[in-house]
Amino acid sequence: MHPAESGMQLGRALLHALHNAGISVLYQDREMKTVWARNMRAPWAADTADGTDQIPPAQAERIKAAKRRVVQSGNADRLELSIPASDGIRWFHIWIDADRSEAGEVQGVVTTMVETTEQKRREQTLKTLLREVSHRSKNLLAIIQSIASQTGRYSETLGDFLTRFRGRLQSLASSQDLVTSSNWRGAALRELISGQVGRYGADPKRSLRFEGENPYLNPNAALHIGLAMHELAVNSVSYGALSRPGGYVSVNARLATAPGEAPALCLIWSEMIELDKPHNEKRFGSVALERVVPASLNGTATLDIGEGHLEYRLTVPHGNFETD
Repeated sequence: MHPAESGMQLGRALLHALHNAGISVLYQDREMKTVWARNMRAPWAADTADGTDQIPPAQAERIKAAKRRVVQSGNADRLELSIPASDGIRWFHIWIDADRSEAGEVQGVVTTMVETTEQKRREQTLKTLLREVSHRSKNLLAIIQSIASQTGRYSETLGDFLTRFRGRLQSLASSQDLVTSSNWRGAALRELISGQVGRYGADPKRSLRFEGENPYLNPNAALHIGLAMHELAVNSVSYGALSRPGGYVSVNARLATAPGEAPALCLIWSEMIELDKPHNEKRFGSVALERVVPASLNGTATLDIGEGHLEYRLTVPHGNFETD
């Protein structure tokens, strides 16, 4: 193969590589006159050949100053620039290298420009996600700490504590799985309640009668309402409708609107129960239902245990959910 032909093929190959990789290359002499340019894309492709009239003056001056330093010192320089565009900010890495003669003197500068906008956006998205994960992890740890403290307060033995605490952690994990699978958007109310009831061996299709609205709960509401449903399901399996063959619980969800206010979710759990012993004493279950859960949602709640029935009413402000 003829050397000249080989050089031409190499040149064409390099031009294809520059184009496919989105790399712009500019060669200028010591006086910053353009000698040649390849694959100059916007914002570098412009009337002034080096494209500096298409970017903000301050950024253009940074590039020119860096080139002057390279000419004077012979040392390479590197810049990262952010340039305003119609679709947001565009990011570029710019390498400026000295071109030396055979005698070692700087006779020009080679400027290589690579757009890194997509990489920068991915980095920013990742940082945002990591901050969100950190925030949610701290919230989840705070919930776990509260559950551990309250469970210990209302447990008589270590075994009793471990059994109840393990169940509550599993309840949180179940709700968290729904939240995670939705990319942290939250969880649908019906799916959340069905999952909590189903954790205790009951078939939700038979043992749960759900009526009304099915709003989408935000992550915080999903975790706390899931905890409330866990406490109700545990109590029902032990003393209520789910402890008997053919027993079922009813859950009604409706939107209640007050004048001048956004609609609130009114959630009602009701079932028939049989009490073999008094349930007057305050346990963590009732404390969670009447105080912890509504306080975490800025809502209100009542737990009514009467002769042969149990009814739990939870009012959830609109900021905790969204409807279609």
